[in-house]
Amino acid sequence: MRFPTFLGGRKTALFAAAGFTLGCALAVAAVTTVEHSGAWPPASVKVAQHTGSEDARGYARVLKGVLPAVVNISSSRIEKQDTSQMQGLDPFFRQFFGDQGSQFFNVPQERREKALGSGVIVSPEGYVLTNNHVVDHATQITVTLRDKREFTAQVVGTDPRTDIAVLKIKGSDFPCVTLGDSSDVQVGDIALAIGDPFGVGQTVTAGIVSATGRGNLGIEQVEDFIQTDAPINPGNSGGALIDDQGHLIGINTAILSGNSGGNQGIGFAVPVNLARHDMDEILKYGKVERAYLGILPQDVTPAMAKAFGTTDTNGAVVSDVTANSPASRSDLKQGDIIVAVNGKSIEDANQLRLDIGMLAPGATADLKVLRNGRPMQVAVKLGSFPANQEQASAEQPTPNNNSLQGVSVQNLTPDTARQMNLSPDTRGVVVANVDPSSNAADAGLQPGDVIQQVNHQPVSNVQDFEHALASGRKGNPTLLLINRDGSTLYVAV
Repeated sequence: MRFPTFLGGRKTALFAAAGFTLGCALAVAAVTTVEHSGAWPPASVKVAQHTGSEDARGYARVLKGVLPAVVNISSSRIEKQDTSQMQGLDPFFRQFFGDQGSQFFNVPQERREKALGSGVIVSPEGYVLTNNHVVDHATQITVTLRDKREFTAQVVGTDPRTDIAVLKIKGSDFPCVTLGDSSDVQVGDIALAIGDPFGVGQTVTAGIVSATGRGNLGIEQVEDFIQTDAPINPGNSGGALIDDQGHLIGINTAILSGNSGGNQGIGFAVPVNLARHDMDEILKYGKVERAYLGILPQDVTPAMAKAFGTTDTNGAVVSDVTANSPASRSDLKQGDIIVAVNGKSIEDANQLRLDIGMLAPGATADLKVLRNGRPMQVAVKLGSFPANQEQASAEQPTPNNNSLQGVSVQNLTPDTARQMNLSPDTRGVVVANVDPSSNAADAGLQPGDVIQQVNHQPVSNVQDFEHALASGRKGNPTLLLINRDGSTLYVAV
């Protein structure tokens, strides 16, 4: 290959065609000589003279007031090193020096881990919203503003269930964002993501709101995500998701990246209303207090709705009531479908968890439920969310019809119950086998499940099971209450 050659006042260039396709025309394999006249630009070159308003230039005006309030967060923590294997040292030396040999061969006992993320200043006093995973277990946190000022931050409080953390930096008159109302966010709204992806520096990306109320993703225990296609990458965590007015609508939290590790157009942000609730709780009480009902809710599938005598799939089925919980001390029953809380309609199990969690412990929740197809009101005095309480998963495959062909069951004996770590008073029949091609398998029934009810009829043995099946209405789904690993849930087949 020959390179361009410069000779005096003349410039000679050779364009090579091999592999050069960056939006250019095909390279011309010829040598062109251009005489430099000294005048630039030539009269024939058109130079843009911008005369329009800032609004016509996109979102520059909106971002001017927001960018100074989005910060870079650098955190570090000390991790203990496992030197028991003394990796990198010959076994001969380990034989003589043992684990203490690391002291002689400079094997570090500890190492410092660093993380980069983003945050949003939400008050002139220096309160910063970010993700809990950005600062979790950090021993030192540094906040860097857009104007290059650096501050050491203190953690005011965190809520790992929602992945929200509140930090404080010393000072006053900090730039801050205006909080929006995420309940007004709609699919199709403009969304701008601001953060520090990969540590390259403050970056703005644009997209739309792809979905709202995303849950059951297994990312966090409490999920009500705003989904956006605005590019979000590692380092954006804790940054701002704003609308086209510059109002904060979410805190960027997670992405689905496939195998690439980068943006695939599916990003998630914690809605600002949820983040604000956490911040208010943290500033008032030092922690987030969530109300607790004490049930295992499930989504209502079409087949399940039909089995419960309704056509409405909105609401959440009470598949289990936790012992010694607020629900157990109320009139709420297993099999009730909760369709409203304090007059607000419930769409699914995830929304029920969110709405209950946003209430204060000790408050009374007025629940509208459907019991055997009839509406009724149940009042429950809520408790405090237990620290070790895990979020229940309520995802169930949608069944096709009511056939239980391909399912074999056997009596639940005391020995079998003991082997399955079930309570001695557990009654039902054990699913011994499920044909993988059967409707029951499609509905989620598994070997080892203990069927305790068929169409609301308790079963204690195989005879009860067969009798309950025979008494079901032809063409209707078969509703099973099963015990799986000590928890009960409904399956409609």
